This record gives sequence, structure tokens and C-alpha cells, in this order.
Amino acid sequence: MIVGIGVDLVDIPRFERTIERTPKLLERLFTPHERELPLRSLAARYAAKEALIKALGGSDGVHWSEIEIARLGESVPPRFALSGSTAEVVAARGITVLHLSLSHDAGLAIAYVTAEAADGVEAVEPVGVEYTPGLDDVPEPEDPEEPR
Repeated sequence: MIVGIGVDLVDIPRFERTIERTPKLLERLFTPHERELPLRSLAARYAAKEALIKALGGSDGVHWSEIEIARLGESVPPRFALSGSTAEVVAARGITVLHLSLSHDAGLAIAYVTAEAADGVEAVEPVGVEYTPGLDDVPEPEDPEEPR
């Protein structure tokens, strides 16, 4: 059962300028293996980490350095390699599978994450999403003929 989804889009030239201005971000945001990759690939991995946080419903207990996007081969999809408290947060929320899709083209990098859990686990509460009333929440329209 899907319990969380997240998507993030990164402007690659802007990401590159940020890294050039603040190179220490590389150490804070990426694992040693990831730092060997070209900046466009790092932009996609940054998007993946942001999308994961959205799929989890927030960043409590999640640390950038404990999230690695591993690539096991050219025709093998990327996977999350989680450690420390980040792995504990995922397990505590009952998440058993994380699906990840990455792409970069035309100066943009995008990542999409789907979190799955066993049936019976509640969906992750979205963070920063405006409330939209359902049909049951919408008041009945007032009858103009009826006195107030």
C-alpha cells in the first residue's frame, strides 16, 4: 500500500552556482561515493533526497549524510541506501519499499519517490500542503428564500 509520495525539481545551473559559491555543501549533502559524480547527477540526487523527505512527511530524524542514492549498474534503477536514524525513521513508519525515479534534461533534474508499507499502516501526513475540503466538509448552499 502506498503511504507516501514525494517529488522534487532542481534547476541544475542554479544548483551548480550554489555549490561553486559554497563547496562545503557537498560534504554536508552527499556521501563520499556520491561526491565523485558530476554536478548534474548530484542535482538529481539532491532532488531524490528532498523527494524522500516529502514522502516521509517531514525531516524529523532524517540526515542528509545517511541517505545515499546507489547505482548498481547502467540498466539497474537507482536505489536508496539508508543508514542511522534515517533508516530507523523509515522502519518506524512501517515503510518496507522505497521506489525512486530520477531524470535530468534541459537544465532540470527531477526525482519521484513512492513509499510503500504493509496493509494497515496509515499514510504519512503531508507537510506544507494546504487543506482542501472534501465533499463532506463543504457547507450546503444557503437558500435565498429562507430567513437567516
